[in-house]
Amino acid sequence: MELLRLGAVGEERPYVRAADGTVHDLSSITADIDGTFLASDGIARARAALESGDLPAVDVEGLRIGAPIARPTAVVCIGQNYAAHAAESGAEPPKQPIVFFKHPNTVVGPYDEVLVPRGATKTDWEVELAVVIGKEARYVDSDEEALACVAGYAVSNDVSERAFQIEQSGGQWSKGKCCETFNPLGPALVPADEVGDVQNLDLKSWVNGEPRQASNTRDMIFSVAALIRDLSQYMTLSPGDIVNTGTPEGVALSGRFPYLAPGDTMELEIQGLGKQKQSLGKA
Repeated sequence: MELLRLGAVGEERPYVRAADGTVHDLSSITADIDGTFLASDGIARARAALESGDLPAVDVEGLRIGAPIARPTAVVCIGQNYAAHAAESGAEPPKQPIVFFKHPNTVVGPYDEVLVPRGATKTDWEVELAVVIGKEARYVDSDEEALACVAGYAVSNDVSERAFQIEQSGGQWSKGKCCETFNPLGPALVPADEVGDVQNLDLKSWVNGEPRQASNTRDMIFSVAALIRDLSQYMTLSPGDIVNTGTPEGVALSGRFPYLAPGDTMELEIQGLGKQKQSLGKA
């Protein structure tokens, strides 16, 4: 089962894709896929309605695919969470999770255009596993409790403008992370209990059809459970929040590849979670 939001920007409606590939209208269960839906056992209710045949199958051919979560209240990001990426960035593996934030309005659909900011010179791609919170995480004590707070997972592109992030940072990263359209998400939200071992998922990215990143979540320095547990000691994670868990090696910051420019395309894929693709335009 996959949860989808389809329709024009600002007019997305909720849908669910069954295992056989048919898509069903979810509007009888919820007006949207958001924190309120997730906090009210929305995934379980959607699954029950799908299994009982209560959701009508619909033709969604031609509809835009939006981000699978509406109006996230926070996008919490983890830096240098893959040892090889830390190395290519010229840094030692962190001893504690590095945390930064993206503005929630950076979240766009998985096939929407990404805009290269004005004055940008070093725009970069980053395939990441996105964790979507479904239950409040506050002072979590164990990995088991941490994972119980996860509603599901999605593909995320933590697009970054490195000149803003590093050279014009003022000591923090958010200037290079919060530009409009800088977090394509989706195509779907896959429930946590249907993902299998979240610490054994392949991640890949391509630029203009050429391979860039190829890794696996088992190479994370801090696991999904460890991240949720750690974050919950410093902040309360709420249903609908997104946690971007870091990117593996193979980005332009490494010096091995050119940075992005208008006209380029990015493709990103995570095993079992789907594939996304964006073209780049000018802001």
